Amino acid sequence: MTEQAKTPRLRYDEGCLAAHALNLIGDRWALLVVRELVFAPKRFQMIRAGLPGITASVLTGRLGQLVEAGVVAHDARLGIYSLTEAGHGLLPVLEALCRWALMVPGHDPSRFISPTALMISMGVNLLPEKAGEAVAGFDFGSEAFEMRVGEGKVVTRAVERPEAPFLLKGHGNGMASAVYGRLSLAELEENGRVSVRGDGAAAQRFVDMFGLRREGAAT
Repeated sequence: MTEQAKTPRLRYDEGCLAAHALNLIGDRWALLVVRELVFAPKRFQMIRAGLPGITASVLTGRLGQLVEAGVVAHDARLGIYSLTEAGHGLLPVLEALCRWALMVPGHDPSRFISPTALMISMGVNLLPEKAGEAVAGFDFGSEAFEMRVGEGKVVTRAVERPEAPFLLKGHGNGMASAVYGRLSLAELEENGRVSVRGDGAAAQRFVDMFGLRREGAAT
């Protein structure tokens, strides 16, 4: 590990708590590295798969900085990175950024979205007027999740095999189309964007509970 990775750079010489936080996690890619570890520990290449724009050297540097900051833990024997308690405390920050992004123009949902990013996004884009109680399974190939909706809340966990009345299979952007797009699951299945196993009607009701809605927009 380089000296640069060992010592987080002092970007802001201020006593402001926000400045202190940014001194630790303010580098480019840092919060997105944290995002990829929210639901499960991962090895280096799996983290990188969720961040296709990052180079191996930059990811190495960011992971080193986050370990030094106490945000990420590294099991060198197993080669696995995981979030510490402080790291998990950044999930509300990521969720708040998602909500804030709905207030400003320019979001392009056709750009790459990782499975973890989509799961976090769904956690903040549940439509209250459509929310019910349901369990869904998601299979992205290299990652799988089980999502439970109840009492207006979304709880997601990484699993090996989801146990749910239905299973949605696809890549991140295909699944995002199923959740936020205008086409039905049946139409998306026809063009190969996703596949549905199990109760298709329940799956459609589930994805209909989510939507990208700007703050202040009419219901």
